[in-house]
Amino acid sequence: MARSAPKRGRRGGEPDEAVRRLEAQIRRAFARTPRPFAAALRDSNEGVEPFLVEKVFKNAGDWPALTPAFLDRAPEGYSSALSFLSSEGFRYFLPAYLIADLHGRLERQTPFFHLVHGLDDATHAEPVNRRRFGPRTWLDVCRHQFSVFTPAEARAIVAYLRHVARRDSFERPAIQQALRRYWLARAHRPRRRPQRPRR
Repeated sequence: MARSAPKRGRRGGEPDEAVRRLEAQIRRAFARTPRPFAAALRDSNEGVEPFLVEKVFKNAGDWPALTPAFLDRAPEGYSSALSFLSSEGFRYFLPAYLIADLHGRLERQTPFFHLVHGLDDATHAEPVNRRRFGPRTWLDVCRHQFSVFTPAEARAIVAYLRHVARRDSFERPAIQQALRRYWLARAHRPRRRPQRPRR
């Protein structure tokens, strides 16, 4: 499900120790996240942008090697990749966006929007498209999309969202609502142990 994020200008400034620690946490959490197969990169068959996303990310390097300039414009200047990546693609490439944002290197992308929209008070109960999907809400979409994250990955996302909330008072209420409604519980959900076959 495509979510259109607002564009914003680049922020500068030297990284402080808290930012360095947060970057390290993100890198550790996503270090073993599997890269999706090329055929599993896009989330939609509608329009041009999903196919452009598939094309550019299929040929892109692993997420640690992607430059902020590439992330900010992908695909091909539309700056909409996070709206059209599959759940697996979103999970794999998200840390590159988070780290670029931590360092103020993004002008057009707002990664936190894609982690908050559908979980805040204003949008969680909003139908996606009642005519096509009936009563399905953005909260339903988020629960499905974000179910791929491990607890460690979710904890890194929580730390990132708290960082954004501290620096951006305007976005703080929506971020806090998203944390309470979903991310805090997701971050502390224990791994399921494989069930032993019954004899």
